[in-house]
Amino acid sequence: MNCNRINSFRAVSQNTTARLQNPTNSKALLRVIMQYRSSLLAALLFAFATVSPGCGHSAPPAADSTEKKDLTPAAPAPVPEKRDADDVARFLAGVPGNPGSPFAELEGSEAWKAHQARLDAWWKRAEGTLIAGLRNFGKSEFADPASHDAIVYYPFSGPDALFPTVCFPNNSTYVLVALEPSGTLPSLEKLSRKQDLAGYLDATRETMDSVLERSFFITREMDRQFRGQVTDGLLLPILEVLVRRHNTILGFRYTRLDDDGKLIERDLSYKPRTPYGDKGVQIKYRSDEDQSVHQMYYLTINLDDEHLKANPQFVKYSASLKGSVTLLKATSYMTHNDEFSTIRGLILANSQVVLQDDSGIPFHFFSPDAWKVQLFGEYTHPFGSFRYRIQKDLQKAYQDPGTRPLPFRIGYGYGKVNSNLQLARRTAPAPQSNPTN
Repeated sequence: MNCNRINSFRAVSQNTTARLQNPTNSKALLRVIMQYRSSLLAALLFAFATVSPGCGHSAPPAADSTEKKDLTPAAPAPVPEKRDADDVARFLAGVPGNPGSPFAELEGSEAWKAHQARLDAWWKRAEGTLIAGLRNFGKSEFADPASHDAIVYYPFSGPDALFPTVCFPNNSTYVLVALEPSGTLPSLEKLSRKQDLAGYLDATRETMDSVLERSFFITREMDRQFRGQVTDGLLLPILEVLVRRHNTILGFRYTRLDDDGKLIERDLSYKPRTPYGDKGVQIKYRSDEDQSVHQMYYLTINLDDEHLKANPQFVKYSASLKGSVTLLKATSYMTHNDEFSTIRGLILANSQVVLQDDSGIPFHFFSPDAWKVQLFGEYTHPFGSFRYRIQKDLQKAYQDPGTRPLPFRIGYGYGKVNSNLQLARRTAPAPQSNPTN
């Protein structure tokens, strides 16, 4: 009926035009106008109120096809694009700046050239081992569109932007959560005032050593590096990984959670409600290879039960990440402890896939009636001081046929014990629960 009204309007317009061309038909024209007055008014009102592609109207302009839908619930408004984060990240990551970089003069220093050469060697070595292994694993195990569309959720991540972005390069949204502060972006003026530029670059380079050499960040090293000694948080190492992975930083903003568990923009003067708070950053970046646009979020959260009880805002936020692909690696076996039951329950309730090493959620929580688990690599016992965390049911499962090889090293042990991964896919809906209980 609506299209008929609009078509009627078109017919009247055509009829009117024809009659205007013949002045002798003015009386007939008046009758036509009076006859169709109501129809004209209704058609005009409807035409302005709706858009009907079937009636020949133009559809709204399509979104940029290179930017995928941001799946994170209640994300802040679009990140304002500004090049300062990209310029800083490239300088500290040993990547030549783009034209017009304010760091061009400093890049000519011997200190920066030595910094670049060492990082180039480290990344080249990692490209042939860890990065190649993760890339091939992601291609073989996560070819399905559902995995590409999911939010990648990474609790206990530290600044490890490498694992999620190499294994899941096609996903639009990554959420990293850890205990370390989110940090701030230093200015050119601040970096230029460094009296010992070579020493500072050496220190920033060392922050990358653990993840490139061992595949994870060591907690005590992060305590020495990311609480003001080298940087004031994780923003810089995350940015460095992203630009080293052939991305351009389009912009960033400081964020926090509001009382409803929604991400909002944060002023730097904001004082968190708890000692560890919920301060974070949102980074928008574009792949240099395929021009796709992605969002990465980092939030500073203490994930034990006592702190989450005082932080229902984060519990609500985490519960909103439905259907996520969750990563757990080198977690210090936190989710093996009763005092981390809340975050463990949130992961099990909201994930469609969990990819983890044995430091993640204990094997017995993945019941066969709700999960299908594929094992990779070899598992004998945890490494070093975590040896007492042995899982006998996981040991037994690894003895059954069907375990696949894992042709790269990841997680604790870094070559002293065999690496392992478990890939759990949900086969039944999770039971409904109240995440704030």
